[in-house]
Amino acid sequence: MTLIRIENVVASTSLGDELNLQHIALALEGAEYEPKRFPGLIYRLKEPKTATLLFSSGKMVCTGAKSVEQVKVAVGKVARQLEAIDIEVDTDPDITVQNIVASSDLMEKINLNAVAISLGLERVEYEPEQFPGLVYRIDKPKVVLLLFGSGKLVCTGAKKPSDVEEAVELIAKELKEAGLLH
Repeated sequence: MTLIRIENVVASTSLGDELNLQHIALALEGAEYEPKRFPGLIYRLKEPKTATLLFSSGKMVCTGAKSVEQVKVAVGKVARQLEAIDIEVDTDPDITVQNIVASSDLMEKINLNAVAISLGLERVEYEPEQFPGLVYRIDKPKVVLLLFGSGKLVCTGAKKPSDVEEAVELIAKELKEAGLLH
């Protein structure tokens, strides 16, 4: 099995009703709120190392986590900190993973020109003058893989870690069957 490393999990949730972002910005140390530049409040946690975006609608986006578990911890921490400054929020909200970005290495150099031809043009974008990687779209799981000549790859669009594993196994199998990976 190829080693897969989750680089970023982006998830969203709703903490309930409307939030007074100005009040939160003044009460939470380190909160950044500049409504003329961005409509949300940015609040970074050191552990787990994440950034949360809070919106006046009560919606929250968490980014930077390295696992779904870290997202849950971060959301819980922020919710408890909001409660501590007398803001009523849902402390155990439903969390929706929007995107998982992961990296892996097939441990072998690959010829991207040959890959582009063998995988078929309908799911491949490869313009080396524009971008050094080959973009490969998979329908099931619905993800996008960026393949590089070094054998390294990036997977984006996954909703759960098993989607990444499935996609990496699929591309490795397809490349082996095409004689492009040994």
